[in-house]
Amino acid sequence: MDKLKQLESFVSVATRGSLTAAANAEGVAPAIMGRRLDALEERLGVKLLLRTTRRITLTHEGSAFLEDCQRIIADVANAEASVSAGGVKASGHLRITAPAGFGRRHVAPLVPRFRELHPDVSISLNLSDRVVDIAGEGFDCAVRVGDMPDSSLVSVRMADNRRLCVATPAYLKRHGTPQTPADLPRFQCLALTSDASQTRGWAFKLPAGAQDAAGKEGEVIHLKPAGPLDCSDGQVLHDWCLAGYGIAWRSTWEVESEIAAGQLVAVLEDYAAPPNGIYAVFPQRKHLPLRVRLWIDFLKERYGAPGFWRAV
Repeated sequence: MDKLKQLESFVSVATRGSLTAAANAEGVAPAIMGRRLDALEERLGVKLLLRTTRRITLTHEGSAFLEDCQRIIADVANAEASVSAGGVKASGHLRITAPAGFGRRHVAPLVPRFRELHPDVSISLNLSDRVVDIAGEGFDCAVRVGDMPDSSLVSVRMADNRRLCVATPAYLKRHGTPQTPADLPRFQCLALTSDASQTRGWAFKLPAGAQDAAGKEGEVIHLKPAGPLDCSDGQVLHDWCLAGYGIAWRSTWEVESEIAAGQLVAVLEDYAAPPNGIYAVFPQRKHLPLRVRLWIDFLKERYGAPGFWRAV
């Protein structure tokens, strides 16, 4: 007897709670479903279901086995779909989360495009600047910017992200251009307020041969420039910078298109700190649902496309 058919019959009976209901769904006699279950239990040497005339209940072993069977059946269906004439066919509900600013600009526009490719997938997008508990809150995948701490989560690096000091050409024409990070106190710097997440300040990498205050060479240093304007919202700082009110320290994902268009100019590039990453993060799983794998592949392809960050 087909082993997969036995597993499918077991799942059908367990989830429907009735031999008759499972048999009707498949269009066979209840006796056939019963024989498949008997053969499965005999082969495994364990009782999976307790059957009475009134109801069917799972044993402890049956409950554990049910989850594995459902995963196996889903994996087989995904494998068959991936080589079928119609191509990959993902389905189900995809719950994703991302930081608010990055998500509005670089995740939200891609969600409808992904669904056009996979119309059987429904999608919920959550945008929040708090660190979302992915597993605890039932999310399939998160997009996160910045170095990833050690955790039980799995992360896939999709792109590099750098922080740059930027200003408008008009501002630099009026006030000059800083040559080293030590020059920044002479300029109007647009900084996050002290209660915002950027607690360590702006990061700079000293060039080879240069020393920090402790006499160390090539170290990453942190400064907290002050100015007449600060804000707890990064988008506001970005807007103020574009309006010519000062120098801001922003991510390349946020300003690269404006730099390419000549609206902003990067300064102190020789001192830019090493890049961090843009990651897809998901709970530790042996078998990732097809819709999640396809979503991550989709993001990697888009974020890795030449000119993506300059064009959006």
